Amino acid sequence: MKSLKELFRVGAGPSSSHTMGPKRAAERFIKENPEADIIEVTLYGSLSATGKGHLTDAVLKEVIKDKLKLVWSDKELPEHPNGMVFKALGGINNSLWTVYSVGGGALSDETKEKEIYNLQSMTEIMKYCIDRKISFWDYVVKSEGDEIVEFLKNIWAVMKSSLENGLKKEGHLPGVLGLKRKALEVFNYYKRSRSFSGTGRISAYALSVSEENASGGIIVTAPTCGSCGIVPAVLKYSQEKTGCSDDDVIKALGTAGLFGNIVKHNASISGAEAGCQAEVGTACAMAAAACTQIFGGTLMQIEYAAEIGMEHHLGLTCDPVAGMVQIPCIERNAAAASKALSSSDFALSSNGSHLITFDEVVEVMRKTGEDMHHAYRETSIGGLAEIWNKKIA
Repeated sequence: MKSLKELFRVGAGPSSSHTMGPKRAAERFIKENPEADIIEVTLYGSLSATGKGHLTDAVLKEVIKDKLKLVWSDKELPEHPNGMVFKALGGINNSLWTVYSVGGGALSDETKEKEIYNLQSMTEIMKYCIDRKISFWDYVVKSEGDEIVEFLKNIWAVMKSSLENGLKKEGHLPGVLGLKRKALEVFNYYKRSRSFSGTGRISAYALSVSEENASGGIIVTAPTCGSCGIVPAVLKYSQEKTGCSDDDVIKALGTAGLFGNIVKHNASISGAEAGCQAEVGTACAMAAAACTQIFGGTLMQIEYAAEIGMEHHLGLTCDPVAGMVQIPCIERNAAAASKALSSSDFALSSNGSHLITFDEVVEVMRKTGEDMHHAYRETSIGGLAEIWNKKIA
């Protein structure tokens, strides 16, 4: 498995696969072909179907500027639904590059990056840690080196900043839906009520980060932009509830990343490839694991909490209305953050023993994603998106 530095990425929303990935690809291609008169970019599959709502065209224009010739294809390339073909025309040479945005802001040719973790499943990692009486965090540091601490400190700082920024803003989010920001409203409502101690506060925090993402603010992929509100919300709540230090939160963030890495390596974190179960389901599992660690859970309880979080998102479709990361994405972050907390509570009430392992539920998620109809894999032609399409037809 790759480093957590490839999982947690800082960038502007609204989509890690549709804006961050294509932007990084465009920056690389134009750097390698500065003499080109025209750079033609053809978008395929989900990138083409929801690219306008996800601002793919806007970020490509931002990087390539007047040299851009953008082509929207109704076809899908064979290796991944998020395919792109870059062509450099009229320069010294006519370069051609086919690349895929595979989720979390990563590009397909980055799979050649160095493997950091020598164990490839949570079952193997748990046995390794139990045998040596070390924590998941200890295994992360052993694999990554001490420099991962400073990296995660920065990641946590950005997460907190995006959460705090989102709670300061009112008005409406950009785009055709005219969706009202709700984070501050929800925060104030629950603060006045008796239910501010649990899911109310977590919901407000998750909405805050997700609204920042939807408005193009700076967030952390955790593991994607579309699911970016869940882990920060749960970490923030857990810290406030327990009074733990930032160092404890950073250790929990490392554990969360370890679980996210397992999903990324053995299944997918791409909504276009496996539906929203791959994004929100993974984020819920990550948050549940982190929360359980902060609340003093054992290795088995942490793994159990993550398994619950993923299991109860199996089959979750990716059907963004108008191709935007707003409906149902924003509220879905709030719901999943609350589910992460309840998953942790359930695991902590047990001794951690259970029948279905985290690895097994990840494998089921992968197979479910493969079986899922393409209309429910970030194409905006099925589910809730289909209702919207009928309204504007």
